[in-house]
Amino acid sequence: MITTSETHSTSIVEAQSRSGVSWAAIFAGAAGAAALSLILVLLGIGLGFSAVSPWVGDGMSAKGLGISTIVWLALTQIIASGLGGYLAGRLRVKWASVHGDEVYFRDTAHGFLAWAVATLVTATLVVGSVSSIVAGGVQAGAQVAAGAAGGVTAAAAASGSQGSDPYGYFVDTLFRGDGTVAVNEDAAQVAVTRIMARALSNGGQLSGEDRQYLAQLVSQRTNLAPAQAEQRVDQVFAQARQAVDDAKKAAREAADAASKAAALSALWMFIALLCGAFFASLAATYGGRRRDAVVLVDDYVSAQVR
Repeated sequence: MITTSETHSTSIVEAQSRSGVSWAAIFAGAAGAAALSLILVLLGIGLGFSAVSPWVGDGMSAKGLGISTIVWLALTQIIASGLGGYLAGRLRVKWASVHGDEVYFRDTAHGFLAWAVATLVTATLVVGSVSSIVAGGVQAGAQVAAGAAGGVTAAAAASGSQGSDPYGYFVDTLFRGDGTVAVNEDAAQVAVTRIMARALSNGGQLSGEDRQYLAQLVSQRTNLAPAQAEQRVDQVFAQARQAVDDAKKAAREAADAASKAAALSALWMFIALLCGAFFASLAATYGGRRRDAVVLVDDYVSAQVR
């Protein structure tokens, strides 16, 4: 005959050998959190697009859109993680013969694990988008800087000069003479573009031969004296070099702004994830307490019969 003490001892042994992790409840909470997070993110994207207007001066500003995105991301983490933690705590098994502090710790761990699984699943699904957003902010500035540095070269390429024909500049020098320059309008523009593109891409210094040749072209077409033509060449080339320098400076500033924006976005994303982990653990403890407070129907009927 099995006594009450033996039955109690058997129950204690079974409770001690049973795992303290209810993976089914954790995965259920993680699935709920990931699904709700996806829904809220899509809703936020829709609200964001509706707030942006293609017309200047209309719609939400870039700063307002960034702040609203951060707030929505934090709310998404809090709501979705809270739901996942509550499900993980409410759906777990009831631990018998376990101290209340241990139950509280296990519920907190269940909420945290549900949040971790949901975060890993979500990150795996959208890792391409997240990496493109974060890396794009840093790479965009570098690409703009490279484009600004080669802006004049690109213009030269569009005119059929140095960009499309890297040896065009050297070919032009073969036909330069000491006398009057005799070239048509199109050829003169192509030659000038090649010379300026080469000078601006090689340190921004115009050689003496190129300066003299440009002055001859200007003097021929404007009827200016050679000294005045040289002065105009120096003035225009200085303006072109200043424009390139300003473009490079603006590109560096844009790159710095993009880098800071990417770092700030990553920081706020970190804070939002921490909020999600906290609320998931907190909601799991509440769900676990509600689970332990449940009275089985059979036990309730038996107590009433007695």
